[in-house]
Amino acid sequence: MARDVDRLAGWVRDAGGIAHRRAAENAGFGVAVRRAAVRCGAVERVRCDWLATDSAPADLLTAARNAGSLTCVSAARHRGWWMPEDVPDGIHLRLEPHGASPISDVTAHWTERIAPAPGFGLIESVEDTLAHLAVCLPPENAQVVWNSALQTEQITPEAIRRVRWRSERARMCAEHASDQSDSGLETIVAIRLSVWGVPMRQQVVLLGRPVDLLIGERLVVQIDGFAHHSSSSQRSKDVAFDAQLVLNGYTVLRFTYTQVLHDWDTVERTIARAIAAGAHRAA
Repeated sequence: MARDVDRLAGWVRDAGGIAHRRAAENAGFGVAVRRAAVRCGAVERVRCDWLATDSAPADLLTAARNAGSLTCVSAARHRGWWMPEDVPDGIHLRLEPHGASPISDVTAHWTERIAPAPGFGLIESVEDTLAHLAVCLPPENAQVVWNSALQTEQITPEAIRRVRWRSERARMCAEHASDQSDSGLETIVAIRLSVWGVPMRQQVVLLGRPVDLLIGERLVVQIDGFAHHSSSSQRSKDVAFDAQLVLNGYTVLRFTYTQVLHDWDTVERTIARAIAAGAHRAA
């Protein structure tokens, strides 16, 4: 029995530190082994349905203890979607509309599901996560995370618009959803400049490489993401590409992560001055 208990604890750790009892049963761990593992402290039983080890992520443990599932910003972070840095921390759980009140300090979303949650339901579906983000975050941040989700989950804007969204804010996010941004920073820039009414396109291929944003015919805006442009070799390639664009008649404006997030007024004014000078027009 001790050997089976060790095998069960190892299996739960390999499953991410927390697993549903039915999944353990399907893996061949019967009720006697599960009870023995709980008695000796190899695993913890959480609300009868879950088995957890000391390696279980805190947010998933909170979801299990509250009979809920991660959603909104919590599920988005778990799925690796890009998140603006001003989005506050905290655990967001989806709970049944008539379920018990949470026993932990969480942000509760009392809703019916749009789509079934995958697996045994500790993390909400992509669609439900997006629906909660749309109503929980400011519109710009919500759109940024939506667009990141489309890239990460490889969902087309057309597919996301076919979902029967239940809120006006979710429908607006779906209407403006785009999979063209290479990063969340690009989405922020594109959203903020879209109100100008100047023609602009994302990820247009020029001289064999895509540019982040092409305004009009000749004004290129490049955004240095925090991770993607941090190395010296990548920086050298970017500078060389900028030079080639200039030699071919383009005006290139390159901005950093910090500028976009913390000095937007300067970024906006610089681009506006370039447009005023006609830099976006063909010669």
